[in-house]
Amino acid sequence: MIAVRRTPLNEVTALIEHLAPVSFGKELIRLGPDRDGGYLVPDVLDGIATCYSPGVGSVSGFESDCADRGMDVYMADASVEKPAVSNDLFHFSDKFIGAASNEAHMTLDEWVDLTRPDSEGDLILQIDVEGAEYEVFLSVSERLLKRFRIIVVEFHGLDQLFNLPFFELGSRVFDKILQTHTCVHNHPNNYSGSTRLDDIVIPKTTELTFLRNDYVKEAAPVTDFPHQLDCDNSTKHPLHLPKCWYLFSQ
Repeated sequence: MIAVRRTPLNEVTALIEHLAPVSFGKELIRLGPDRDGGYLVPDVLDGIATCYSPGVGSVSGFESDCADRGMDVYMADASVEKPAVSNDLFHFSDKFIGAASNEAHMTLDEWVDLTRPDSEGDLILQIDVEGAEYEVFLSVSERLLKRFRIIVVEFHGLDQLFNLPFFELGSRVFDKILQTHTCVHNHPNNYSGSTRLDDIVIPKTTELTFLRNDYVKEAAPVTDFPHQLDCDNSTKHPLHLPKCWYLFSQ
């Protein structure tokens, strides 16, 4: 029997502290529906002309709200035939976004290079790809990462952070994003529940919003959760952000 290699709890705690959301002088607004598929983003959308949204699913409320603001919206998902709703500003590709390019997959860099080859202009990324987000971010170039003013990610399987092999992979993803962006919101998905080890409670799935560092001025810790615009993803028992994710002992 192979022994499970546990992550030292101090390393889990350190990662959580690095992901603690901050306020930065701008309000958060909600794009998308009041249930699953809606996300909180900073109210700094002016000048963003394009949204990229891999992982289409059965609702397109976030993408519709981006289109209502005049953004071209590029969507990709090989598991569906088309987006849930039609819109003249929607552009759909029937491929998965991943770490390699083949008949069924393409990388995030390849997708953007094919659709917006110009190197100028800020973008917004909203990604919900059921666990493939880790390979997407490990393979994305720093050049492209810096083009995203706002990044919204639904991270899956976070309860596995207690297992060292997954922690080593997941922490590299978060470290990479945090080199260029700062976490400004965290909303656990109550559909999946949470797991606990000692005093550390980890939502199995959570929605993180990141803002590029050049937009983060005079950052201060956020200590009031949930946000007034947060909504449960499902009718299951509510799941609020555990205090160990934003209240730290000095």
